[in-house]
Parts: sequence; C-alpha cells; structure tokens
Amino acid sequence: MAQPSRTNGKGRSRPRAGNGSHEQADGGTPARDYSIAAVGRALDLLEALSRIGPAPLAALASQARCTRTAGFRLLRTLEARGFAIQDEARGMWRLGARWGVLGRAAVEQGALAATAMPFLTALGKTSGENAYLRVRDGLESETIAIFQTDPGLRVYSEVGKRQPLHAGSSRLLLAHAPEAVQTQVLAQRLPRFTPATRTDSAWIAADLQRIRTRGYLLTTDEVIAGAATVAAPVRDASGQVVAVLSLSAPTMRMRPPRPRTLLPLVLDTAAKLSRILGAPIAETAVRHADTGRKGSAAGGSGQDAMAAAPALASAGPHSIFR
Repeated sequence: MAQPSRTNGKGRSRPRAGNGSHEQADGGTPARDYSIAAVGRALDLLEALSRIGPAPLAALASQARCTRTAGFRLLRTLEARGFAIQDEARGMWRLGARWGVLGRAAVEQGALAATAMPFLTALGKTSGENAYLRVRDGLESETIAIFQTDPGLRVYSEVGKRQPLHAGSSRLLLAHAPEAVQTQVLAQRLPRFTPATRTDSAWIAADLQRIRTRGYLLTTDEVIAGAATVAAPVRDASGQVVAVLSLSAPTMRMRPPRPRTLLPLVLDTAAKLSRILGAPIAETAVRHADTGRKGSAAGGSGQDAMAAAPALASAGPHSIFR
C-alpha cells in the first residue's frame, strides 16, 4: 500500500519516502511514489512465465530477480486466483487460464491501440508524417491506430481497414507469423494492387527471411501507387511480434535518402513501445548508429542486409521452398 502522509508540524502534510524513484511534480516537489514492491515482483514473475514458461521456480525467481521463497509465495498467491498453475509432479509452473479472460477483455477494450497512441503521436509529430499501427488477424492485417500529423496529408488507411499480408508493411507481420500461416498465405493466388506489388511466392518467402534478419521493412508503391512506408516490429513480453508500426507518406516526400533517415526514428519508437509491452530489452535494442550514413550512401535501397536491429535466429527458407 502507499505510505501514509505525515504532518510536518505546520499543518501541512508531506509524503513519506517510498522505495522507488520520484518523478518531479510541478514546482520541483517530489511526486509521491505509489509503487508496491510485492506487486512489482509478482508482475516480474508473470512476465518471466510468459517468456520462458513452463519453468521451475528457480528459473522464474532468477528471471524476476527475487528469492525462491518470495517467488514461491507469490506464485502460490497467483495460483489461488487462477493466474498460475503448478505441475507438482514435475515442479514446473505455467500461466493459468485466468489470463485468457483478461487478454480477451484487453483486446475488446482496445488496450494495444490505446497504449500505442502516445508513441504514434510522438513519431508523427517528429517526422511530420502519418503514423500507423497494424496487427495480424488470421490471414489479413488490420489497422488499429492512426496518428494523422496534418489533416491535409493523405491518409493511406483507416482504423479497421484490412488487407492481405503479402504486400506493404503487412509483410513484416507475415514474416513473424507461424509457419502454418505463411504456408497458407503463400499457397494462395495473391492479389496485385499496383505494378510494384510482389505476387511471386518464392520471392516473398525469401523476403520473409530477409525481413527477419534486418528487423525492418521499407516498401514503395506496393499497396498504393505513390506511397512509401518505413516499418518496424512491435514485440510483447514473450518477445513475439504483435504489431507493425510504420510511417507512410507520398513518394515525392520520401525520395532517397529520406526513408533511411527516418528508419532509426521508427525503429526506436517501435522499441520503446515494445518495452512498455514488456518485451525483453535484448529484443528491442536498436543498433542504428550507421543507418543514416549508410542510407545516404546507398540511396535508400530497401533490400540490403544492413542490420539496423538485432538479427533474429534464422529459420532458413520457408519449408515449401526447401
């Protein structure tokens, strides 16, 4: 619980010091710290479970940076409420089914879009371009949030709009989808939106590997003629890609090297949003020291192997082309 205030002898109250850092309120007065250490440790355990579970107590306690005794007591409390389950025969802990209810409620309440909007807003204002957030829903992507920098700027999507996964920034979502989804998409007759739309399944399968290696995607004219996009992945606490964050603008304002110049900003914003969602720091670290310089020299090509983000484990070519 939050620490009660003490009276300072002059009839005014002052907050008791807490355990965490204090943000500065107006006037430079330290803001009251409402953090609760036990709740923080419980959440650390749950995030560890989402990343490495099922797992033994020792591994979870190590991940959550708490003692085994504290971890055990917290897990037992969570177990009593249905948020954790222990396999006593194997000594392994896993997430409980209760999280399914909360997860569905979060989706219904637009939690991801609401969380992302401050980041989209900052990205849009800094870049001067419209910012978008898309998620995968089955074999399609859906736009769930947009920040429009200027009402006069053309918007290339709207909230709720769906499109196939093989073209534009949605291909980044396909690159991180389960292999069964990739196989199903690549087995279809893929629609062509513009002359630049890629519909060759073999080329797309190879590009999915390139996207996973690079950690970003630059596209031009693939869905809408005259539109260029800079896109980066957003990850959750399990390290999985749950959304794609992108900037889109007319190609007349996105001539090389501008897409490369904007790339570090998009990657950094996606990494910050990922960290808010609980993604491991190793998954969100962005190495973009060379991005601007290489982009200027390379003229903005979107298909080179420059690593602006950590390379992910290579899965090799898609199985249907091996």
